[in-house]
Formats: sequence, C-alpha cells, structure tokens
Amino acid sequence: MNTKTGLALLFFTILLTFASCNTKQLKDEEAPVYTQRLKGDRGIYGLACDGCNDSVTVLLPESGGDPVTYNSFEAHRRGRVLGKIQIGDRICVIPNAKDSTMVDAVIDIDKLQGIWCYIVMPKMRDYQSMSKKLQERLMNNMSDSLKATFLIPREYGFGLRRDWVALSVGYVDDSNSLADESPVVYPPLGYFTAWHLWNGNLVIVSGTPTIGKDGQFRVVNERNDTCSIDFLGADSLVLSSDGISRSYYRKENIGEINAKARAIADMRKRQALEETRQ
Repeated sequence: MNTKTGLALLFFTILLTFASCNTKQLKDEEAPVYTQRLKGDRGIYGLACDGCNDSVTVLLPESGGDPVTYNSFEAHRRGRVLGKIQIGDRICVIPNAKDSTMVDAVIDIDKLQGIWCYIVMPKMRDYQSMSKKLQERLMNNMSDSLKATFLIPREYGFGLRRDWVALSVGYVDDSNSLADESPVVYPPLGYFTAWHLWNGNLVIVSGTPTIGKDGQFRVVNERNDTCSIDFLGADSLVLSSDGISRSYYRKENIGEINAKARAIADMRKRQALEETRQ
C-alpha cells in the first residue's frame, strides 16, 4: 500500500467516524418530545392518520410500525374524544382493558397545548376567618371607590408547551412586606414547571421558586397535581379534581397577561405604602 492510498483510507475512516457520531447526535436531538411518560401510563402516543372520524381513530405509533386502527365510537359517544382531531396531530389513545381494538379515550395533544386562563377575584384579608354575617356587612359598607381600587379581577392560568414545559400565567411573587399590608389578597397560584398525560389525565408539576445561597434559581418542593380532562374545545377547556370543576378559555399572548398581573401587584404595593405613611 503506497502512502497516498494509506492517507486516503485514513481520511475515509475518520470521515465515516465523524459522520456516524453526527448521525447519532442528530437522531438524539430529533427524538420526539412526546416520548416522555410517567410510570404506570397506559396511553399509546403517536400521530393521527387519514381515516379518523367519529367512529374510528387511526394512529401511527411513535414507536414505529404501521398505522393502527381503533374503534372509538363509544368513546366519542361518551364525550371522551377530547379535541377536534386533524391529520398529523399528536394524539394519545387509552386502550380498553378488555378489548385492545377499542379505546376508552382519545386526547389531541396539539389541541391541549397553549395558554389557558380563568378569572380570579381578590378577597379582603382574613376574609375566611370572618363569619358570613360579618363578610356581608363588610362588603355592603365598602364604598364603590374602594371596591374599584382594590377588588380588581386578575387572570390566572397555565401554558402548556410542546416540549412538556408548563408555565404559570399571571404569577406574581407577593412575598414582601408591602404586599402583606394590602387589605386584599389574591388566591395562591402555583409556579408550574412541567406537564404530562397519565392514563388520559392531565398532570401539572408545580413547586416553590427560590434563589439559593449560590445565587442560582431553583424550584423546590415539586408536586404533581392530577386533573381529569372533562372537555377540550377550540377555545375552552374544563378540568376537574377532587369533585371541583374549573373552566378555562384560550389566550394567545402570555406576556400581556403577566404584564397586567405585575401592574396590579405594583399598584397594590403603592397603595399599601401610601397607607403606611398616613
């Protein structure tokens, strides 16, 4: 073997090695984000194929292989086909425990993604510790100007991203002395970090944001909250947990909502500061 041939073979070997490494890296980066699963989840994930209708759901499994056709007539009749399924949508089917050709529920993951909000109202501080009679008297004696100043509705909610990251909508850190001086308090809102599906239910992960001694931001005391998805429409969502249901509406701009929430919080702080100076 001459020198030129040896160099050519060496170059070709290096090129193949580099290409194989790049291919592996590319495959890792392109791995579907919807492969994340919780332990015990029976859901089958994939893409909706041509042929889906009110009676049949055709799924191309994320694990590969040919499309699988499921009987979803009964699930559709019971309102358990959640979201208007379109070809190419990421979906999750929950197979029937006795008949694997049937599904108990179908969830359109792409339709579930997005920003979902609801309206909350503040209550007077220590309101819950008051008797109902005292609560009524307090509200009746409050002037319209005070109500307009303090009883300002705020949008709460959550955002569900494609990569299974969840975001809090309307979250404001009120852990300061001025906020404690305000005569009204808003319901607590979790600091959401992630979301999952588990056997057709929505699981949202939340925790407590904190700054460590090293100056690094962390979320501690994480917990999973599981909700039943009762309804999923184009612009509306209904979730229930522990016998309590809540309706949500879809929003497009999370920045606008958070900016408004911060503005309300800043106004409450200024009002509290003015009261402490009086």
